Amino acid sequence: MSDADSPDTLSLSLRELRDHLQAFQDDYLAEKSDETVGTYRRSLNSFEKWFVQQNDVEFTEEDIRAYKTHLMEERDLSQVSVSTYLTALRRFCQYLTDIGELAENPATAVKGNRRPDTHSRAVLTEQDIEALEEVLGTATQIDKRDTAIVSLMLYAGLSEIEIVRANVEDLEHTLMGPVLRVQGKGRTVKDQEAPLDEPVLEAVEAYLDTRDDVHPEDPLFVSHGHRSGGERLKTRSVRSRINGYLRKADIKRKGVTPHSLTHTAALIWLNDGMPLEEVKQRMRHGTLDTTMIYYKKQGLLKRDPEEIEEMMS
Repeated sequence: MSDADSPDTLSLSLRELRDHLQAFQDDYLAEKSDETVGTYRRSLNSFEKWFVQQNDVEFTEEDIRAYKTHLMEERDLSQVSVSTYLTALRRFCQYLTDIGELAENPATAVKGNRRPDTHSRAVLTEQDIEALEEVLGTATQIDKRDTAIVSLMLYAGLSEIEIVRANVEDLEHTLMGPVLRVQGKGRTVKDQEAPLDEPVLEAVEAYLDTRDDVHPEDPLFVSHGHRSGGERLKTRSVRSRINGYLRKADIKRKGVTPHSLTHTAALIWLNDGMPLEEVKQRMRHGTLDTTMIYYKKQGLLKRDPEEIEEMMS
């Protein structure tokens, strides 16, 4: 089919879409690495799910922009993830153009979000970490719970949402060591594992030992308030508690948020000499590009907090 005969829009059944996706993978990704193929597959699986929900996708520029909005607003993906997903879709649309299904690639004009070379959230320095740990306690049940949460964020790289979604049964002892099965933002199942170093595991178990009649299906972290005792802890509560400790430790400055603890985990591992690929796996990054952001910033861990604050102002 010539370009002149190629349609400006394209309506596909789900079966036809899947056939094209398979052909794209076979023809275009044959020489790519397993990691690259996996990234494309995950990205295009996301598009396929969105495609099913829409029922009227015609592969127009408007459709591609609607998909980008879905990634940003409904799935709340990071800038890097949005760019990665759109790159995969742009290559797939180019395949559809090359085989004559489309007159031109509708995704060309829809640019991904700029990949940040720094994180908007500041990280903690070694002095900050010492100050934070000084205000944490183990005297009460809530103290032990909060200490365990901070340990999971700071030394296992877990996010707030991964922590509140965790159940007791997700804590597993494998041949490779203890892990916590996690369900990250934008995911529907607990299909990833976060390795837990011994001090982190001890902090979590010390908290669990304070609870009576714990069942596997129970939340890993619960509220201990008078009205909501035993209920799964909410992300808002975690955020509020962490912010309280940041203020108490006098390390709450511009850019420092509870999520800064999660970002700091990568810097701690890199400064300890952990290989970049292992840090990528532990942080559950989709691409090595994301991990490289931390690699470039690992020196911040050793900086003076006042110097960091000046940089952020």
